[in-house]
Amino acid sequence: MPDEMLQLAVLHSLLERHKGCAGALLPILHELQEGIGYIPDAAIPEIAHALNQSQAEIRGVISFYHDFRTAPPARHILRLCRAESCQSRGAEQLAAQLRERLQLDDHGSSADGNISLRPVYCLGACACSPALELDGQVHARLSAERLDALLDACQEDA
Repeated sequence: MPDEMLQLAVLHSLLERHKGCAGALLPILHELQEGIGYIPDAAIPEIAHALNQSQAEIRGVISFYHDFRTAPPARHILRLCRAESCQSRGAEQLAAQLRERLQLDDHGSSADGNISLRPVYCLGACACSPALELDGQVHARLSAERLDALLDACQEDA
C-alpha cells in the first residue's frame, strides 16, 4: 500500500490537473482510487476545498456509488451478480456458499483480507448465468465446484 506521502502526491497532482474543470469530482475520485486503491478519509477535506464543495457533498457521492472504496481493498475482489437472470440460475445458492466459506455477509472482506465480496446487479453475462467477476475477469455458467476452484486459487495466491 502506498505510504501517506505518496497518497498526498497523487491527490495533489489530480487536484491540480482537474482544477477549474466543470464536473471534476467523479474523475478525481475514480483516478484517486485507481492510483492508490481507495479513497482515504484524509483526502475528502482537500477535495472539498479544491472544488469549493462541502465534505458532506463529497462523502455523499462516495457513498452513492458502490464501486468507490474508503478502505484499502482486499487482494482479490469478487463481485457476484444478483440480477434476475443469475438469481433464476442459482446465484443465491452461490452467495450462500460464499458467505459460509468466507465467513462474511454479502459485503465485506474475509478475515485474512484476501477476498472481498460485493454483490452487483448485472455483469452483462445474462445469457451465461450465473456469473461473477473475480479481479476484473468474468466467470460465467458458474457451478458450486467452479466457485470452489476459484476460491482455492485465490487462497493459493495469498
